Amino acid sequence: MCFTAQMAACFQGARASSDSQTAGMENRTEVTEFLLLGLTDDPHLQLPLFITFLLIYTITVLGNLGMILLILLDARLHTPMYFFLGNLSLVDFGYSSTITPTVMAGLLTGNKAISYNACAAQMFFFVAFATVENYLLASMAYDRYAAVSKPLHYTTTMTTGACAWMVIGSYICGFVNASTQVRDTFSLSFCDNNVVHHFFCDVPAVMVLSCSDRHVSELVLVYVSSFNVSFALFIIFMSYAFISVSILRMRSGTGHQKALSTCASHLTTVSIFYGTVIFMYLQPSSSHSMDMDKISSVFYTMAIPMLNPVVYSLRNKKVKNAFTKTVLKAK
Repeated sequence: MCFTAQMAACFQGARASSDSQTAGMENRTEVTEFLLLGLTDDPHLQLPLFITFLLIYTITVLGNLGMILLILLDARLHTPMYFFLGNLSLVDFGYSSTITPTVMAGLLTGNKAISYNACAAQMFFFVAFATVENYLLASMAYDRYAAVSKPLHYTTTMTTGACAWMVIGSYICGFVNASTQVRDTFSLSFCDNNVVHHFFCDVPAVMVLSCSDRHVSELVLVYVSSFNVSFALFIIFMSYAFISVSILRMRSGTGHQKALSTCASHLTTVSIFYGTVIFMYLQPSSSHSMDMDKISSVFYTMAIPMLNPVVYSLRNKKVKNAFTKTVLKAK
């Protein structure tokens, strides 16, 4: 998942090599599979990277599925905040599982080929889950605003129906966006060049391989992705702006501390998730490279899904208490 400047740089970096092949389209052959270049060709790094990603993925699976299980088993966690958190854990598990096993298999076996349909499926689920997370974080920001700024009306504002529709809306946006991006990408023609300069089928990395006119598809990708991120960030910014005003109006130190602790975990998660996006956006196009793109992608496809349950476990007393209670029951 690349955003705006990152995507524009990906397009510009690969456009020259892709366009040079268009002149020879008379004898073109349609692509039936793609070759993922992966992270490195150095054979000495294959095993260390495999072990590292295996450890990350194991923590991701245990952390996110464990969080979902805790929320389901402990009645004290049956609140709007943890309803959103459970869905966030499900999404983190989903989009990490879409990418990481394929990367590990490539490192272990050396097989870099991925079929045309498998590439489209991987792209679809990754874009879908990443977009859902984007809107879930915005929904969680609004939930924190309602809890801090309007505590007396919280139960009437964040009703079961309202929470359900916010989550359903996030999933609808995610799968509609994924359908749009995959349709626009794979409606293009792919000729002899099937080497993807990435470790998974990211939209810009695949789109630049097309030997047909992709201008409209590129514009759709940039504008839709920009809208998704900008809209979610606007909701998050406005929610925390109102939260900040509410905290400043509180007279007791206890109220300040309680309000900050209520938002701490979510704010940390938002900072980690969007920090990568902002970092890539603030870089000038001339400084972008495929290697930097890959490093950034490793962080948000593998590290962030692992970190989210850790953040909520370490900074949340209710989660820690629920975990302790569950362990003691098991004994």
